[in-house]
Amino acid sequence: MSDGPSTATQPPLIDPPSVDEVMGLLRGVVDPELGSDIVELGMAKGATVDADGLVDITIALTTSGCPLRAQIQRDVRARIGGLPGVTKVHITWTELTPDEKAAAMAKARWNVAQDAPETAVPATCRVLMIASGKGGVGKSSVTVNLATALAHRGYAVGVMDADIWGFSVPRMLGLEGRLGGSPESGKITPNHKSVGAGHLEVVSMGFLVEDEETALMWRGLILNRAVRHFCEDVAWGDLDYLLIDMPPGTGDVQMGLAKMLPRAEMIIVTTPALAAQKVAVRVAHMGRNNYLRVVGVIENMSAYVTPDGERHELFGAGGGSNLANQIGAPLLGSIPIDAAVTAGGDSGNPVVLGDGPAADAYREIVELIATEAAPPINMEGCSARLLAAAEAALDEAG
Repeated sequence: MSDGPSTATQPPLIDPPSVDEVMGLLRGVVDPELGSDIVELGMAKGATVDADGLVDITIALTTSGCPLRAQIQRDVRARIGGLPGVTKVHITWTELTPDEKAAAMAKARWNVAQDAPETAVPATCRVLMIASGKGGVGKSSVTVNLATALAHRGYAVGVMDADIWGFSVPRMLGLEGRLGGSPESGKITPNHKSVGAGHLEVVSMGFLVEDEETALMWRGLILNRAVRHFCEDVAWGDLDYLLIDMPPGTGDVQMGLAKMLPRAEMIIVTTPALAAQKVAVRVAHMGRNNYLRVVGVIENMSAYVTPDGERHELFGAGGGSNLANQIGAPLLGSIPIDAAVTAGGDSGNPVVLGDGPAADAYREIVELIATEAAPPINMEGCSARLLAAAEAALDEAG
């Protein structure tokens, strides 16, 4: 696909530039959406320069209808067209393959991570933001049950209650008391709870206020400062997972955490209702605009199933699968309406530790997360492969 008429400049008075010079200048052309240069992202596929000074550049976009194409085109022509010896600039447009798009996104995320502030969140743990487009979809309940089920499997799981105004994690986990701290390290000690073969490490504003009915009327900067303390000043210890109960929507806290934890990933919670599905799309877009991978969608309150197996879809049907299809992410599972969920949350005994349709659904979702969708980061395996490669290189050199 060609961009139409080429850019013409003066006839060459000196030799045209080399391909390396052209590609070097293209490193100054930044994809406005991904925030990195088009050479580093693999979008600049190559260039040719003929003796008459015609420069032909092939650029692959993330999508053929990319609205930023015109800006990239202007930047390329401005940089290359001004080179001595260049008479024309011609651009051929193509599209990145799915694998190339994934690689470009990974590179953009890595670049963002280099500029992110240092945090106390272990580099070896998988960070999952549990998000929703609106309140009332059961996001905190999902966070608590996923964390509990992962801990029960033997994992060390951190839980950050980032829903500063609407904190509910302490009650749902049956935890009380203030957060501790170490004067020597200056770090906050999270509240600990053993679950099965693993354990939970939990921080929440609920551990810092006098009682759970205290209203926090905080805005922007103060909110971001609170979650920054949770990221930078908590002695999390060695974790396999960190689950973050996000506030609903796409506000200050969400944007702040996306910048502080650029390697985080998102799980989006919705209900079958169309209204919940539509606002949840915005959360997915916010995440991807910050280079966060969407692990998948969980549909909560999917249906009520009577003891004799009759199914009643009280909030509609298909919202979770429709959302998953719309944002291109898998549907991790659906949680049925079960009175045991509310009872478990009120008593501090998450339903996933018991029996029933909701407990079974949660265990199936966690099995999928831990084995396929977002398994723990196996640093030992990575180290072993690196050591093996190093030993092989040394043997070959020797």
